[in-house]
Amino acid sequence: MVHIVATGAGKDMMDRRDDPTHEYILSLTGKSRPRVLFVGTATGDRPDYIVSFYQTYHSDRCAPHHLPLFNRDRDDLRSWITDFDVIHVGGGNTANMYDVWRRQGVWQILTDMFNDPANENVVFTGGSAGGICWFDGGTTDSFGPTLQVLPEGLGFVSGSFSPHYDAEGQRRPLVHAALLAGELGEGWACGNLDSLHFNGGELVEAISTAIEPMALTLSVENGAVVETPLPVRAL
Repeated sequence: MVHIVATGAGKDMMDRRDDPTHEYILSLTGKSRPRVLFVGTATGDRPDYIVSFYQTYHSDRCAPHHLPLFNRDRDDLRSWITDFDVIHVGGGNTANMYDVWRRQGVWQILTDMFNDPANENVVFTGGSAGGICWFDGGTTDSFGPTLQVLPEGLGFVSGSFSPHYDAEGQRRPLVHAALLAGELGEGWACGNLDSLHFNGGELVEAISTAIEPMALTLSVENGAVVETPLPVRAL
């Protein structure tokens, strides 16, 4: 089954070159030099984000590549994408990323990869938009500085995911309101340096490199949102 590692922050985590989270992700493949594909669609394939990826996931760690969709340079995406051990999705505009993925066929390719039982050591990962996308929905700044509910995603993990939970004041009240209104399903939240590891859609563990980690399950009981802390393993 495919591993999913959803992190609170996107580029902020990528810029932390020596953060143990990166080695954790690579280790899940079971390979000494896994092939890693960075998908920077959510920032329009922004060059500085791509450079940051190559500085962190450098050739001493893995075999790094990136997927340009705004200046696409290959016809057959399917055979190329499915050959990678790690698909790393960057943060940015989640809603726009979804639209491009559907138009370019990436949405279906990722879905087929997740459902292929042969991909037991493949890892889907990313932070912020790159974390939300694997779930049924979340909250986003895709439509401007005021956060909004985005009740869609690839749905590989049932429920919602709320990143940046320790870093953005708008996030918690919006998530609570969306859960109570039924706009989002019950799910998970984590801080910028915290990650949730799933395998086949089931939670394996929460990991963190934060001094004060934050990883929570979010549920609704008797008309109120309940935040239940998860055990967190420090890396």
